[in-house]
Amino acid sequence: MRTDIRLALPSKGRLEPESLDFLATCGLRVYKPNPRQYQAVIPAIPGLNVLFQRPGDIVVGVRAGSIDFGIAGLDVIEERRGADGDVLILHDELGFGECALTLAVPEDWGADTVAEAISNLQSLISNRPVRVATKYHILTERFLTANNFPPFQLIDSEGTLEVAPTIGYADLIADLVSSGQTLRDNRLVPLADGVILKSQACLIANRAALKTRPDVLAVARELLEFIEAHLRAERYFMVTANMRGESPQAISRAMLTQPDLRGLQGPTIAPVIPHIESPIAWHAVNIIVPKDRIAPAVQQIRAIGGSGVIVSPVTYIFEEEPERYKALLDALNRNY
Repeated sequence: MRTDIRLALPSKGRLEPESLDFLATCGLRVYKPNPRQYQAVIPAIPGLNVLFQRPGDIVVGVRAGSIDFGIAGLDVIEERRGADGDVLILHDELGFGECALTLAVPEDWGADTVAEAISNLQSLISNRPVRVATKYHILTERFLTANNFPPFQLIDSEGTLEVAPTIGYADLIADLVSSGQTLRDNRLVPLADGVILKSQACLIANRAALKTRPDVLAVARELLEFIEAHLRAERYFMVTANMRGESPQAISRAMLTQPDLRGLQGPTIAPVIPHIESPIAWHAVNIIVPKDRIAPAVQQIRAIGGSGVIVSPVTYIFEEEPERYKALLDALNRNY
């Protein structure tokens, strides 16, 4: 039985550098002394061993229990996680690796929707199944069946899918789309309602390891603590200002009348000790404000007697208990 704790990160593709950058911004920098090695550590979490694998192998490893934690795209996770519940998604919105598994057809079909594509297929193809090239057989089959596609055959391809309709070994494709430029370059059109799955990077874990090993569960909490605190902080700024007012209570009452000056639980207020004698009582206020509300918040501060407004980025906002950790505990207590 293993006693180490393992986190697998993507070893190829755009998820590799994005995963490393994301963890670093969360305060979980990965230290890899030799770039050729497939092992590393995270100094902030001693005892957590980092491995580098292909995304598909990460999901398979987590499902089998040879890996405790992993970061992979939701597309690969849903394709390979199986139905046994061994793979738990701890966080499904890490905010990078965004794309969509989408049906795309040749542009000369003149089809923009699944219904139009099916109508064209009935006139273009007869006496054989519709051939769909994809690397995602489970997800694609499920979608085509749910949308009443005519008889189809899934064509596996490890190469470039976009050329499949052009060279004739498939009629349409189901592939990952981000900007859509590659599709356009190959004269393909993504169907507007042909999105099989919207995907981004997720943090996953092995259910059995979380349930039977307290040390693995403790690492899960640490990972979620840092990730949630960082992602939440990304949505806010810290605003500091000098405010005229007789007392902290009077200033607080004035601020709470303003829609953007209420903060997470309320403002923090402290007296300012002036360097010269002044008849005006000044206080320093600190408040957390959503990034998209900074401009109106500054105006509201000025309107109630504030000045010298300073806006600073926030690195972390730690909750009393990470929401996703509470959800994890709930999931582990359920019977499957």
